[in-house]
Order: sequence, then C-alpha cells, then structure tokens
Amino acid sequence: MLSILLLQVSDWAIFFGRFHPVLVHLPIGFLLLAAILVIGKRLDKVNISNATISLILLISAISATFACGAGYLLSLGGGYDEEILDEHMWQGIGVAAFAWIAWAVKSDFIHKKLPVSRVVYLPALGLATILTMVAGHHGGSLTHGEGYLTAYTPEPFRALAGMEPRREELTEIKPIANVPEAIVYQDIVQPMLAVHCTQCHSATKKKGDLRMDNFTFLTKGGENGPIFVSGKSEESEMLKRCLLPLEDDDHMPPKGKPQLSDNQIALLAWWIDQGAPVDKKVADLKADDKIKPALASLSEAPKNDEADYQPTGSPVLSLKVPVPNEKALASLKSVNLLVNPVASEQNLLEVSAVNAPEFSDGKAALLTPLAEQIVWLKLGDTKITDAALSEIAKLKNLNKLHLEYTSVGDAGLSNLKDLPYLEYLNLVGTKVTDAGLQSLANLKTIKDVFVWKSGVTDAGIAQLRKARPDMNIVTGLDEAAVAAFLQAGKADSSQVAKKTK
Repeated sequence: MLSILLLQVSDWAIFFGRFHPVLVHLPIGFLLLAAILVIGKRLDKVNISNATISLILLISAISATFACGAGYLLSLGGGYDEEILDEHMWQGIGVAAFAWIAWAVKSDFIHKKLPVSRVVYLPALGLATILTMVAGHHGGSLTHGEGYLTAYTPEPFRALAGMEPRREELTEIKPIANVPEAIVYQDIVQPMLAVHCTQCHSATKKKGDLRMDNFTFLTKGGENGPIFVSGKSEESEMLKRCLLPLEDDDHMPPKGKPQLSDNQIALLAWWIDQGAPVDKKVADLKADDKIKPALASLSEAPKNDEADYQPTGSPVLSLKVPVPNEKALASLKSVNLLVNPVASEQNLLEVSAVNAPEFSDGKAALLTPLAEQIVWLKLGDTKITDAALSEIAKLKNLNKLHLEYTSVGDAGLSNLKDLPYLEYLNLVGTKVTDAGLQSLANLKTIKDVFVWKSGVTDAGIAQLRKARPDMNIVTGLDEAAVAAFLQAGKADSSQVAKKTK
C-alpha cells in the first residue's frame, strides 16, 4: 500500500528517491569491507569471527535493498538515459540479491543445514562486489554523463585501451574578429550553450530528456516540450529559467554553475526574437540600439562594456554588513526584482530589474531597507526618473549602478555625489547632459562611466577628461561606426568601441 501511495504522489516518490545517493554508499562500503576481511582471514592476516562477517553481509544486503528501492523512485522523475538506467537497475538488483545469498549461506542456520552452501559463498560475495563497482560506474554515467569515470583518462592509457583522443571542453567563449559576418547560431548562441548548458544537456547526459548540443535537438525540446518559441523570447522557457532567482530550483544554469551574463541573455533573447535562425549572419538580422553594445562585446576590440566590470579589488567587497531583512527581500521579489548574492559571507547583494521593466519611482523606496546590503543595482530599461535617485542615494554601499535607457537626467545625477563606494555608472541612452556629467568630477571613487546615446557631447567629455584623467569614459559607437558595424565585412574591430582613458 505504501509503495502504491509513493508512486501516485510524485513529490513523495522523488523525496524518498533522492536518498538513493546516501543509501547506495552503505552497501558499497560494507561489501568491500567484507571482501577485504574474507581475503585477510584466508591469508591469516586478519583474525575475525564468522559471526562478524555475517553481520557485515546482513547490513550490506539490507542497505542494498533500500538503495534499490530509492533508486527506482528516483528514476520516476525521468531525465535519464534509458539504456544505462536499465543496466544500472539490474546491476543494483544483482548486488542486493547476491549480498542476501552470501549472508544466507554464511549464516549459522543454513551453513549447518547445507554444507554445500560453502561452495556458493565466495562466488556470491565476489559477484556482489564486482557488480557494486560496475553499478557504481553506470550510476556515475547517469548522474554526470556517459563516460564520466573515463573521460579524463590520460595518454598513453587512452591509446592502449582503444579510446578516442579526449576532446577539449569549451570553458570560455573566444572573441569574434568580424561580428557582422558571424553566423548567429553557430558563432554566438551555440558557444554560449556549450559553456553554460551542455554539461547537463548533451548526448552523454540528457537531463529532462533535453539536448542543447545540436540545433535539431534544441528545437525539439525536452520532456516538457519546446524550450523556446521562435519570435517570442518572453514566452520561451529557456529565457524564463535564466531570469528566475538564483536560489530557485528551476533557475538555469543551476546555482554553483557558470551563469549567463546580462549581455549573453540579451543576445539569446535577440536571436529568439529574430526567429531563431540557424544560418543567418549578424548583418542579416535587425539590431536595435539596445543590442548593439552586446554585439560589440563579442569582438576582439578592447573590452569595455558593463559585463566586463568585475570590481574584485573594490573596498566595498571587504565590508561585513548585517544579514538582510527577509521581509525587505520579499518586497523586492514581489515586484519581480531579482536578488542575488555578490559576497554571501559579507551579506552583500545584487538587485536587478532585468525581469521588471515596469519598475518605477514609486517602488524605489523598497530598496532602502537594504541600504547596507545592496552594492550592485541594475535598473536599466525601467520607468524610473530623477525622483528615484533620491532613494537610490540612500544605498550607502552602492558600488555599481545601471541606469541605461531610463529617463534619468542631470537633476537626478546630482543625488549621487555623496556615495563613498560608487565606481561604475551606466548612463547609456539617458537624458544626462554635459552639466550632469561634470557633477561626477567631484565623485573621487568613480572609475567607469558609460555615456553613449545620452545627451553628453564630445566637448563635455573632453572637459571631464581634463578634470579627471583617471576616469574611464566609454562613448561607445558613434553613428559612423554603427553604420560600418552593420555592413557585413565592412566593420573593423577597432571601430566597435572607442575607449578613452
């Protein structure tokens, strides 16, 4: 009756099933211990009673049986290679069966009744031990992908074993020399998926019955259907998972894995919105002002966009602040703001409105209860104006502030003059003019300012550069560079961005 209930209630089945990795280590350890003790006893190296060995075998058999049950419940969740899963299941059953046989023939009751049982004892123990190792190999393949144990076999052993040379895993995305000529899927999207997604979704490991290492499989989707809707990124599960809070179990990539940057998410959304083409070049697709900086960041030009700003040496990251208030966190999440840890040991936070375009001045006060904890704030593409800056100025440990494509102007910018840790400021596409830019001259901590598509002029930039030669003012793509960038084969990587120091 209990087993029927477990199978009917999937949450209970998965709950007990997830104890499989814990339980499975018990028969492994006890069976190996039993095998070592038996060998040691036969070689007169160990003095141990048959009753002790019999007890060890009994524990092995019981734990192997429970591990089999938990493993079966775990398999109900799906997402495993069926062929490997089937082999692993029968090997696990074999371990439990032979462990019971080894214990039975070793026990005093059967041992005395059937003297011939001693002939069965050693083969049963040997088979149980061997199957334990084989089942462990297949378990590793199910969890981490096929060939997990042998993937890093070094030479010359690979050649001696007849194995193919090891393929190098893609761990970073290489710059693209000529972005307009790049095939969007092949040169931009697929490398991102290879770095962030295919560890769990490939030919060797198909979590959720999903493969992302091939365009055909990517469009097919997984056990829950397609993962993107061509032309509609906002309805695409692939994007929704990336935008979930990091602590959410459904967030992808999972917590602890390399995460997609804002630029990468923007590029992925752009590709889907353009119809998810497999053979189109960048120059063949429409690129608005918001996606051009992300495209520019792919080139071999000096890196200067916001994704590259990683203030690991900033004094703010050495601060230790109180644990954030749970109600304050809940309030931010209730308006779709994403909250992620920057330095969990110091309780420092990043707050992003990437999933909250309706965020406005009236909601800015929700940030101030976390004035000590928020160090990175991303409010780009929202509806905030200068009025919100008076609240943002209360975030006394603010280090990085995104205001791109908002209605913020000079009046709002003046509120930031007393922030002691502000080093990065993104003003792309805002109403800030030369007057507002000059107010930053007295903000001694500021290092990086992004101002293209704003009201700032070359004269204003020159004036600030003279006052603050240490400040990095990124002016981005001027109109001539944009025109060249969008012409296939016409853009030189040196035109992608001009960085003045």
